[in-house]
Amino acid sequence: MGYVQRLLARHENIVFATRQHWIVLLGSLIVNGLLIAAIMAAAIILFTMLAFPPALFLLALILIPLIRLVMRVVKWWNEQYIITNRRVIQIEGVINKHVIDSSLEKVNDVVLVQSVWGRLVGYGDMEILTASDVGVNRLDRLGSPVRFKTEMLNQKEHLGPVERAEQALGASPPTAADIPELIDEFYELRKKNIISDEEFEKKKKALLGKIQ
Repeated sequence: MGYVQRLLARHENIVFATRQHWIVLLGSLIVNGLLIAAIMAAAIILFTMLAFPPALFLLALILIPLIRLVMRVVKWWNEQYIITNRRVIQIEGVINKHVIDSSLEKVNDVVLVQSVWGRLVGYGDMEILTASDVGVNRLDRLGSPVRFKTEMLNQKEHLGPVERAEQALGASPPTAADIPELIDEFYELRKKNIISDEEFEKKKKALLGKIQ
């Protein structure tokens, strides 16, 4: 089981996951690529001058920008932005993990800013305004930002019928007239894969058991 899966609560499912756009790696790729090219050029010059040991030592220096580039890519790969059917999760760090999550029910507004270039290649800056202590989650150069925003709002909309249906199974029993409607709501949630078949059958049985 991966790290992300261990963060999920019971019946919580990942709906969409993304990272920062690959464009954030462009600067590091250019700088370290130029360093590697410069070292290789210098090594070739030394080889032509028959200075084999210094040239070999110079080639070994390629490991420095190469390692820096690999570390940057690994760091980028481990930064994830995830939408589940309950919350938004932001994960950072390779070994030491830093996790920020916001419940979808506390999301008040979403601000998306995309430049012309961002629209062309598919990235944008997003601010998620919440009622939590965090206040604002800022996601810079987010990949697939439009889909991220859409999925987040869709899942937030699903919370309404989920909460209403769950309340029907609480201490206050619903009336017999309400139960068919509530079962229909759970059925719609099952069709949208918000709850599993097993959950639907369990909740349906619980509702039918409340008919007096």
